[in-house]
Amino acid sequence: MGLTAKIRTRDGWAVSHAVVTVTDTTGAQVLRAEADAEGAVRDTTELAPGAYTVIVTAVGYAPTASSAIVTASGRAEIGAVTLARQGGAELPPPGPWTIDPVHSSVAAVAQHLGISSVHGRFTEFGGTIEIAPDDVSKSRVEAVIRAASIDTGNGMRDTHLKSADFLDVERHPEITYRSTDLTAAGPDRWTVHGELAMHGIVRPVDLDLAYLGTGADPWGGTRAAFRATTELRREDFAMNYNQVLQAGIAAIGTTLRVELDVQAVQGASLPAA
Repeated sequence: MGLTAKIRTRDGWAVSHAVVTVTDTTGAQVLRAEADAEGAVRDTTELAPGAYTVIVTAVGYAPTASSAIVTASGRAEIGAVTLARQGGAELPPPGPWTIDPVHSSVAAVAQHLGISSVHGRFTEFGGTIEIAPDDVSKSRVEAVIRAASIDTGNGMRDTHLKSADFLDVERHPEITYRSTDLTAAGPDRWTVHGELAMHGIVRPVDLDLAYLGTGADPWGGTRAAFRATTELRREDFAMNYNQVLQAGIAAIGTTLRVELDVQAVQGASLPAA
């Protein structure tokens, strides 16, 4: 007898703070139960046979309501109930996540001579993600990039980019990003608001973030994947160097498109190698 249910996110994660309320045909509450740490609800209250409405709520998630029929056994088996994030946007389970630089990339693309693109990447970086348990908008991201790790596939160009004309890595060895908040922008999409410190200047920078899902890895951990993009203007960070060709075309474009592909491991640190 009683009620059983499993409360899950779309990715299959347990919603441990969910509450299940059962009402009868008159709207009167006949049962209220909370999910355990595994998102399971088990209540032994005997229910009279008949039709009921089952309402599932959890802070940060959109509520759901469904009908249930209680048989002569007095049992209501609801099965799996899937909750969607409030606003329809998903994120990984709450808690700390650590960016895995081996399986992530920080890349930038700039126009070259007005007709093609130069692709570069930073090879040394790290960071953390903290998913807030209740108000997801209070989740945080922090990342640090070693400016001298810029790699465009051309040694002479990389040396110039590290010089005072651009990144000035001797005086400003780190590029940092710290989020301030985030807002939902659609299913699995978010806008991360934050501040980027580069070349000794701090500017507000928004990231267009797509959450790609979670999954188990071969080493016994759990990973979440994200993709984020933004555009930066070099002049906003006092990188005003340019060479103008005879035709009036800038050798290097004034804007950079930044593309981030991130894998994060669940936990406050990366697993030991």
